[in-house]
Amino acid sequence: MLSREALAAWCRRAREARLRLVFTNGCFDLLHVGHVRYLQAARALGDRLVVGLNDDGSVTRLKGPTRPLVPAAERAEMLAALACVDAVCLFPEDRPDDLIGIVRPDVHVKGGDYRKEDLQEAPLVESLGGEVRIVPLVEGRSTTAIVRRILEGCR
Repeated sequence: MLSREALAAWCRRAREARLRLVFTNGCFDLLHVGHVRYLQAARALGDRLVVGLNDDGSVTRLKGPTRPLVPAAERAEMLAALACVDAVCLFPEDRPDDLIGIVRPDVHVKGGDYRKEDLQEAPLVESLGGEVRIVPLVEGRSTTAIVRRILEGCR
């Protein structure tokens, strides 16, 4: 896991080497195969994949008081262990704008549950010379669905 300062230096070196930087962000709570396939698809769009990871406070604000299920440090460690992920950086904000400004990605990737026109960060990405790409999600694979199945099995 990189600090913002370390991430800035890492991205600077990658750009100097003319590597295509891909950025995505999310909560990645209770990592599952849908996450893995999404991250693999994102990585395939460039040379290096940077993942902005919502910290615990922002996950709670975005997902509700029972989340996250897995603490940020553990979510970051699991993401960083994936071969398709090159760098992970935590962020406390609800939106990734600050990290996008640091990374200046060639490609910003979001899942198929988003539409480019609805992404508030799309104009920022494009103003920095990047493009926004939407990657299809794996049908029926979500943390919410997994939690629901677990709870139904306990009744």
